[in-house]
Amino acid sequence: MDLVSISSFATAGGTLVLAVSTFSAVRSANRAARTSERALLANLRPVLVQSRLDDPPQKMRWVDDHWALVAGSRAVVERVGDNVYLAVSVRNVGSGIGVIHGWFLYDDVALGQEHADTGAFRMQSRDLYIPPDDAGFWQAAVRDIEDPQHAALVDIADQRRSFSVELLYGDHEGGQRTITRFGIFAAPTDDAGWMAAAARHWNLDRPDPR
Repeated sequence: MDLVSISSFATAGGTLVLAVSTFSAVRSANRAARTSERALLANLRPVLVQSRLDDPPQKMRWVDDHWALVAGSRAVVERVGDNVYLAVSVRNVGSGIGVIHGWFLYDDVALGQEHADTGAFRMQSRDLYIPPDDAGFWQAAVRDIEDPQHAALVDIADQRRSFSVELLYGDHEGGQRTITRFGIFAAPTDDAGWMAAAARHWNLDRPDPR
C-alpha cells in the first residue's frame, strides 16, 4: 500500500472514532438531561388524596355567600333550596403545588371504568391551590334546575346516596395534569356527614404506570 492509501485509511479511522465518541457523548448528555427533567418534574408533581381525619376543619365560602365547614377526610353535600353545594377536604401528598382545574360527577360509585374525557369536565370558576404536604379543599355548586346533573344531585343530597367525583388538576406551571377519582360516601348517621376516599389516579401528560 502506498502512503496515500495509508493516510486515507488513517483519516477514515480517526473520523469513525470521533463519530463514535461524539455519539456516545450526545447519548450520555441526553440521558442526563432526561434524568434532570424527571427530577425537576418530580419536585413539581402534586398528588391529591383524601385528607387525614386529624387534619383541621376548613371553612369555605361560595360566591352566593353560602358557607360550610369541612372536616378532615370528609366531604360536604348540602342542598339549600334548588342549590346543591359540594366540597371535599383533600391532602397533597406530592412534592409540588397542586392546582385544581375542574371536576366531573358520577351519580353513583364509579368502579372499574376509565376516567371521563377531559372535555367533559366542568372548569372551576377559580383556581384552587393545594400546597405540598398540606391539606386544602375542592368546592363546587350546581344551582341551575335545567342543569343535566341537577336532579341527580338533589336526589343524592336528599337520599344520602354515595357517588363519585373526579378532579382534574396539575402543577402550578400548568403541566403534569392528573385525574383523581374520589368516592363520596354517606356516613351511617346524619351527624357524621359524608366521608371521602381517593380511589384511583390517572396521569395525562406522561406514561401511566399501569
